[in-house]
Amino acid sequence: MLEICSFSLESCLTAQKVGAVRVELCGGMFEGGTTPSAGLISLARQNLTIKIYVMIRPRGGEFCYSDAEFEVMKVDIQTAKNLGADGVVFGILNPDGSVDKKRTTELVNLAAPLKVTFHRAFDVANDPIQALEDIIDCGCERILTSGQKNTAIEGIDLLKTLVEKSQNRIEIMAGSGVSAQNAQQFLNIGVHALHMTGKGIQESKMIFRKPDVSMASAALTNEYEIYEADFEKCKAVVEIMSH
Repeated sequence: MLEICSFSLESCLTAQKVGAVRVELCGGMFEGGTTPSAGLISLARQNLTIKIYVMIRPRGGEFCYSDAEFEVMKVDIQTAKNLGADGVVFGILNPDGSVDKKRTTELVNLAAPLKVTFHRAFDVANDPIQALEDIIDCGCERILTSGQKNTAIEGIDLLKTLVEKSQNRIEIMAGSGVSAQNAQQFLNIGVHALHMTGKGIQESKMIFRKPDVSMASAALTNEYEIYEADFEKCKAVVEIMSH
C-alpha cells in the first residue's frame, strides 16, 4: 500500500497514474503539511478514483491546539466530508507530549464514517508505546510515523517495534525519506504501508524575477522552484511493493 503526499492537483494525478492506493492531500508544503483549500479537495475528488485523505492541520509548528484552532479543525473535517474525502489525517498532543485522547476521540467520532490517520505528531510524543495504545483506543485506522526520527530509515528499529506491538490492531505506515532505495527495508520488517512525497523540482515559468523580495516570512526555499510528485520516483516504489 503506497500513499503519496500531494500538495497539488498535478501531484494527485501523478499518484493515481503510478498506482498509489491513496493520496494524503495537503496545503502548506514548507510547514510540513496543513489543511488544503476546499477548491483543491473538490477538484481532487472530481479527478481521482483512488482514495483521498485530507490533512486537518490549522497551522504549522507543534500539535497542541487552542480552543479556536480545535473549532477550525472540526469545521475542516465537516468540509472534507461534504466534498467527498475518504478519510482525514490529524494529530493532537497535550502539553506534556502525550496523545490528547479526549480531543482525538471527539474528532474520530466527528469524522465517522470516514477513517482517520494519526499523523507524525506521533513522532514528537513523549512515549511512543503509550502513544500507540492511546491512538488505538481513540479508534484511528493508522499511524503515519518515521519512528520518532527525522527520517524513517533512521527510525526503523522503533518502526519494527511498533509493528510488533500493534498486533494488527492498527496500521503502521512509514513516512519521511521513503524511496526506491530503502522501501524494501521497511517491507522486510512488516510495515503495513509506505508514505512518500517523491518530490521533483519544476522550474518556475517566471522570466522576470525580483531577487530581493520574498513572499515567505522564513526563506526556506527558492521561490522560483515548484515541487511536484515525480512519476519515476513514485513508480519505482510501487514496483518494489508489487513484487
